[in-house]
This record gives sequence, structure tokens and C-alpha cells, in this order.
Amino acid sequence: MTVDPRFYAPLGALTLGQVAELTGAVLDGESDLPVTGIASAANAQKGDLAFLDGDGKTAPEISANAGIFIINEANRKYVPDSSSTLVVRFPRHAHAVAALSMYRPRHLEWTGEARISPDAQVHEGAIVSPGAVVGPGAVIGEGTWIGPNVSIGPGVQIGRHCQIGANASVFCALVGDHVTLLAGARIGETGFGVLAAPDGQRDAPHFGRVILQDHVTIGANTCIDRGVFEDTILGERTKIDNLCQIAHNVVFGRSVVMAAFGGISGSVRVGNQSMLGGRVGIADHVEVGEGVSLAASSGLFRNVEDRETWGGTPAKPIRQWMREVAWLQKQANPKKNS
Repeated sequence: MTVDPRFYAPLGALTLGQVAELTGAVLDGESDLPVTGIASAANAQKGDLAFLDGDGKTAPEISANAGIFIINEANRKYVPDSSSTLVVRFPRHAHAVAALSMYRPRHLEWTGEARISPDAQVHEGAIVSPGAVVGPGAVIGEGTWIGPNVSIGPGVQIGRHCQIGANASVFCALVGDHVTLLAGARIGETGFGVLAAPDGQRDAPHFGRVILQDHVTIGANTCIDRGVFEDTILGERTKIDNLCQIAHNVVFGRSVVMAAFGGISGSVRVGNQSMLGGRVGIADHVEVGEGVSLAASSGLFRNVEDRETWGGTPAKPIRQWMREVAWLQKQANPKKNS
């Protein structure tokens, strides 16, 4: 995986021996082997450090190019024979320690008194309202309006003719043309990634981005979290209502519509032109096909094929759900229905 240097400052490569020293892991491999990047096991390339965690009961997805792993004993059986390994009790925590020794989020280094950084590029036709701040390396395109008290983080790219509402914040994000963020939207914060560590629970660092394609609209006080390693992506003309939560690594296709109070868990995939009713919740790693409709307050825990309509909790095909609701009403009110 290539970590975007616009958002994460490279601190230099490590050797496998240095990673072992940092994490207290048991090394099985060459101590001078260079570790040049970080990634998930599914997308790791040569030189990337990946991790395998959990109880080992389910075989993980592993990239054919992955060759350096931090693991626990339960997952040793899944590691290719030619790989170099570090064995530790808490692999994800050890991976995070190594990652933070190789990269530092640039917004944590943002200093200076200038409201608009001299290193930012703001088109002369753009408007930056009072109280807004623009970080170093940020780019704001022609005709874009930045509202009062907005925070545009280091390296953020915002296209042409966008509207960024008052008090919104945008970090670690690439924003296309004609994108609208209503007041208080939060783009690119870390997601709810929690990892086990020797001293208890810790927040997992995130090294991905948010990508909002052209003509996307994000409602007021909606949160779009950046990815852990890969990106969170919302396709062209997707429309998100107020007060929604979209977690890390989620990918929405084009023209997806999501009503208010919805919550989308990590790594969900939603196909083009799907419609999610108000207060819909989708569990992590679920895949929703194209043209799918989910009724309001649905709780979805399994994959849905293209052009299906589901409802209920747990969600199921809409006709099945309606029959079950009707039957339950009859059982609950036998005298009324006699």
C-alpha cells in the first residue's frame, strides 16, 4: 500500500529487526530485511508490513505479494512458507506501533498563525469566509465557497464550484467538483477502530483517505471516516442526508441515496443507485448490490443481490418481512381478528 504523503509524513523505512525491538515481537526472518510500507494483509505489496490477528478460526484474505507479517500463534498456519514473521500476543497493536514509527499525520504538525497557509493554493476565484483556516499543501479550486469557521486540513484537495458549509472540517480527503458539504459535516476523521493492547483498549491509527467524487452532497453534521489503510469512497452524485455515520473503508457507488440517521459499518460496499431509508443500519463487510432499496429502520446483516427490496431487523426480502409482521399482528390480537 502507498500511504499518501500529502496527508502522512514519511519518517523513513525500518528493518525487521527494528520492528521486533519496537514491539517486543519474536523474529523469524532476516533482521536487516527492509520494511518500506504498511498495509492490510489483503492488499500488501512487497516490503509492506501486514498483520494477522484474531482466533485463527477463519482463513484471512492474503495478497499474493505479501511477505512480511506480524502475527499471533493462532494465525501462524496461514502465513506463506517464504514469508518473514514477527510473533506477538497483540499483532494489530504491534503493527500500529510500527506504522506510527514510519508515518505521522500531517495535521498533527500543523502550526503557525496564518489563517491561510502560505503553502496552500487557493484559486483567486474561490472565497474563504471569516474564521476559516486552510492548511499547508491544501488546494481549493475555482468558484469554491469555504464557509465561516471551516477547517481545511493539510494536503486536502477541493475541486471547483464546491460549497463547504459553516463549521465543517475536512482532513485527509480528495474532494471533486460541485461537491456540497452542509454545516458541521466531518470529513476524514479516524473511524471507530479499537485494538487490544497490553494495557487495554486503544484507538487504531488510520492511514487512508476519503474520496468524494463529483456532485456528491453530504448533509449537516454527517461524519465520513477515512480508511484505515484503503480509502473511504463515495461515488458521483451520491447524496447523504443529515446526521449520518459512514465508517472507515466504506465504498458507495454512483447516485446512492441515504436518508437521515443511517449508520454504515466499516468496509461495507453499496452498489450504484441504491436507496437507504432513514435510520438504516448495515453491519460491517456486508455487500449491497446495485439498485437495492432498504426500508426505513432496516438492520442489514447479510449481502443483498441487485435490485432487491428489503426491510425489517434483521432485514429480509420486503414481502417476507411484511408477511411476518402481518402474522405477528394476528397472533398478538386474536380477538380483534376473529
